[in-house]
Amino acid sequence: MRKSNVIFYLLIALLSLPALTFADESPVSFVLQLTRTSDNFGHRRAMLQIDKVLEDIGEKKLNIEVVAYESGIQALLANNEETSQLLTKLSNRGVRFKACRISMRAWGLKESEFPLEVEFVPAGAPEVIRLQMKGHKYWLP
Repeated sequence: MRKSNVIFYLLIALLSLPALTFADESPVSFVLQLTRTSDNFGHRRAMLQIDKVLEDIGEKKLNIEVVAYESGIQALLANNEETSQLLTKLSNRGVRFKACRISMRAWGLKESEFPLEVEFVPAGAPEVIRLQMKGHKYWLP
């Protein structure tokens, strides 16, 4: 093989390395706790922050799970005018939403009051801890 061919193939191999490195990266997982706020605007603001993070960093680089409990449970309701469209949009972008059954009982809410995108967990706080134990990073907006 000629010296120029060897150099050519070496250059091709070196140029393809960064692409291979990024392709093999696993997404980083985050758990977001959605709890108390003085009004619904805080819940909407949190969802807008998630949307911006996905836009800037990229959906394929992140796994985000939102666990709602206490008054944060209100943000996941299907009839919540401030957050319902954002919830659907974020769910379509891969964000998972989880509602705490303890908070649902405390507020007198039923599964039928939540959109199909929402999953249900027995308790919110333990779910946040469980996800962190599995390697999710904690994010409080």
